[in-house]
Amino acid sequence: LMGVSVSAGFPSPAEDWAEERVDLNLRYVQHAEATFYFTVAGDSMVSPIAERSIPDGATLIVDRALNAKHDDIVVAVIDSDFTVKRLYCRNKRLALVAENPAYPPIVIGDEQELSIRGVVTAWIVRPR
Repeated sequence: LMGVSVSAGFPSPAEDWAEERVDLNLRYVQHAEATFYFTVAGDSMVSPIAERSIPDGATLIVDRALNAKHDDIVVAVIDSDFTVKRLYCRNKRLALVAENPAYPPIVIGDEQELSIRGVVTAWIVRPR
């Protein structure tokens, strides 16, 4: 990990040494035994709000040890199909909501089987 931040505005002098090595597992994984990774396929989680956007091809870090709550991004199985969506649970309603406004929410009915497989704690996007 570099001892200085990198400027996203005007260039700053480069540092030629690192202060410490970074283990991404230590930085992003809280429960190693309960953490797994998924690759996103599709654009349902691409948002007009950049910090909420999860693009096609991103790698999800998913923690099964966390209890999912309202507004968490979750990996779920609904009627035998895996999906990643934002969890909505308010006023006795349960839904899985895409970030992309082109996709309607999946409102969970009594006849549907829903299993939350884990909470997305971070995602990794390759810029190229």
